[in-house]
Amino acid sequence: MFERRLAVFGESWPLKEPFRISRGVKTAAQVVVVELDCNGVVGRGEAAPYPRYGETVEAVIDQITAVAGVIEEGISFGELQKILPAGAARNAVDCALWDIRARWRGVCVARTLGLPAPRPVETAVTIGLDTPENMARKAGELSGCPVLKIKLDREQITARLTAIRDQAPSARIIIDPNESWSIDILRAHNDFLADMNIALLEQPLPADQDQGLETFTPAVPVCADEACHTAADLAGLTGKYQFVNIKLDKTGGLSEALALKQQAVQMGFGIMIGCMVSTSLAMAPALLLADDAAFVDLDGPLWMARDRDHGLEIENGIIAPPSSALWGGGMPAN
Repeated sequence: MFERRLAVFGESWPLKEPFRISRGVKTAAQVVVVELDCNGVVGRGEAAPYPRYGETVEAVIDQITAVAGVIEEGISFGELQKILPAGAARNAVDCALWDIRARWRGVCVARTLGLPAPRPVETAVTIGLDTPENMARKAGELSGCPVLKIKLDREQITARLTAIRDQAPSARIIIDPNESWSIDILRAHNDFLADMNIALLEQPLPADQDQGLETFTPAVPVCADEACHTAADLAGLTGKYQFVNIKLDKTGGLSEALALKQQAVQMGFGIMIGCMVSTSLAMAPALLLADDAAFVDLDGPLWMARDRDHGLEIENGIIAPPSSALWGGGMPAN
């Protein structure tokens, strides 16, 4: 007889320093955690509600609570996608289901899916929006990291990137204006981005105002972030973007993220695996997608003043495989 109990609650994790992007400043990671207990075996999932998509911690908890009874009765991954939309709520539940399945059966999630076991991978390390001098100083401190991600807005684009590149001459650099640019700004800086040897430009234009990309010839590959949530979005991105950024909080969990990645590769898109500002519990499922991705951006735990127990080890921009105690590791079979 299986007895399932679902718990859902919000948590606030203070950051080491303010996280600034073009649309605001964050001083703590506000997350929602789901714990699914089945006869004493517990699976966990974490999600970060994102105001950009109209999400709040309270609303996400309400979404999950409304279907808790159905989940406790037993639910498949496919059935979950029918009762919750893509977004943070479904992500937390989906990841908890994968975790408990692994722990109950004693087989890790990677093996269940036929994926390679997680291995050390390069992650971008993010430099938040600041003055050119402060951003350059941070780049110097991170000079040992192979990939940097630079948050930008409309101001001081050339000054910031020039100062950063001077301090990080060999790093692969991703820049992310978080939808703050116009097509005119993009056109004006196209050659400059190539001169700075920028590796990837992430979502420069607002997702609902990106038609200008259809007639734009980029000197640097352009990656869809806010414009790409699930596999259903891919058809509308063709001819505009060369890469897609897959985030579990957008897809609504690992299940849809796997489908999105598979279809995106088949359609010729390059792959970036990204995250919201969250703890290691949210990063671990995404690492299953990272093995063959061109870009990985899972540095959320580096922003935490304190991470979870058994958190990911990230040193000089390299993420070590997660501990089975954190997420997704099957218990030893009897």
